Amino acid sequence: MEAGPRDREPTAPDIPEASPGLSPDGPEDETTTPEVEVELRPQRRMRIWQLAPIVGLAAIGSLMFAFPLAFGTGDGGAVVAMLGLLISCCAAGWGMMAARRVGHTWPGLPTRTSGERPDWRVIALYVSVAAALVALAVWRVARLR
Repeated sequence: MEAGPRDREPTAPDIPEASPGLSPDGPEDETTTPEVEVELRPQRRMRIWQLAPIVGLAAIGSLMFAFPLAFGTGDGGAVVAMLGLLISCCAAGWGMMAARRVGHTWPGLPTRTSGERPDWRVIALYVSVAAALVALAVWRVARLR
């Protein structure tokens, strides 16, 4: 008489022995496709819509500063020149802050995330150049009066 279902030896399920990439623990690492890392944040660069108002303000301010100085247009020339200087300085500050946000630094200064301290000589050089430019501009506007 033939043996019943309980009398047989247990056998493994009908999985082909040569199934590539499968093991009892899951797929093997060799056959999986390599993962591709994609940056979710946009690249850190300045766009045209960020640059356009800064450049426009700088151009208007520099023209307001230059024309009264060049052509000496009467009593209001000093006021217009100082207003142009103020607008130009505001545009420069705005541009520096926008550039800093995208990761640019001044030459000679470390990046924001480096943890290094800036060299005091570089900072002193930048401060002295800025002070000299402001002094020259104020002196030139003061000569208009």
